[in-house]
Amino acid sequence: MLRWSFRSAGEAQTLDLGIQLGRLLKQSALILLQGELGAGKSVLARGIARGLGVDPRVPITSPTYTLMNHYPARLDLYHFDLYRLRDPDELLEIGFDDFAFGAGATLVEWPERLENDATPGLWVRIDNLKDDLRELTFLPRGEAAEELLLHLRRALSS
Repeated sequence: MLRWSFRSAGEAQTLDLGIQLGRLLKQSALILLQGELGAGKSVLARGIARGLGVDPRVPITSPTYTLMNHYPARLDLYHFDLYRLRDPDELLEIGFDDFAFGAGATLVEWPERLENDATPGLWVRIDNLKDDLRELTFLPRGEAAEELLLHLRRALSS
């Protein structure tokens, strides 16, 4: 199974990585962001939004209390934060699968709340190593996610 790690030396580098990833998104995608509070999930999400073309004047915030924020862009962006999810059935009520496997790009913070670690998509684990140093580990599940990761690695190495 393909796996790739990237070390980010700070928020600006994590943001740039997200921008690159957002620019590469040409079709629907599910990106699942794991990491402790303050690891940088929302920074990466902000970068992805900017790479998709979300207006820079629009604040990209974690939807902790609303479960989902929608941002119109080149591909509509649906940003979920499942930290406060009490019951996975709540996701059925808001039509999560329609967003996650629909026509836009979907970001999910705290995907472990889905109770399904085999969900197809690009899983990104962000670990806080020390100070501003982060390690982002990418684990694609499914062909589309593998292809996206290969394009990201290629874009960052050039």
